[in-house]
Amino acid sequence: MSGSISKLHPATILSTWFWSGLSPKAPGTVGSLAALPFGFVILVYGGQIHLLLATVVVFLLGTFTTHIYVTRTGKSDPKEVVIDEVAGQWLAILVAGTSPLALLLGFLFFRLFDIWKPWPISWMDKNIKGAIGVMLDDLVAGLFALGAVIIVLKVIA
Repeated sequence: MSGSISKLHPATILSTWFWSGLSPKAPGTVGSLAALPFGFVILVYGGQIHLLLATVVVFLLGTFTTHIYVTRTGKSDPKEVVIDEVAGQWLAILVAGTSPLALLLGFLFFRLFDIWKPWPISWMDKNIKGAIGVMLDDLVAGLFALGAVIIVLKVIA
């Protein structure tokens, strides 16, 4: 049974990351791109600790708003919900600073791990249900991406 929720409902606005997840093509990629400017500003003006704290806040807020969204719509893991991409993307750029290369690597590695879903991300995606499941696999994809960015930056340094 599918229900509905207003596009102006705060849970819709946040879970779709200001409607970026409503993109008809590649909503996860569009949501990740929409997360970058916010993450970059937090990183530049607040530093790594503030971006990490913002990621935790977005994860908790995302879990709450996604629960409302999936409950109201009856969808288990809607493609339009991209606040999970925001949390994962912010983790992926945690060490980027102002480096365009590191930001690009963070974006690309996050999208790779979010789409590919290597273990344990694939296990989480299939077995952890509800809003926490929607959020958690992307958080782990963000950690994988962060690790990959750190490795590449060490190799090229």
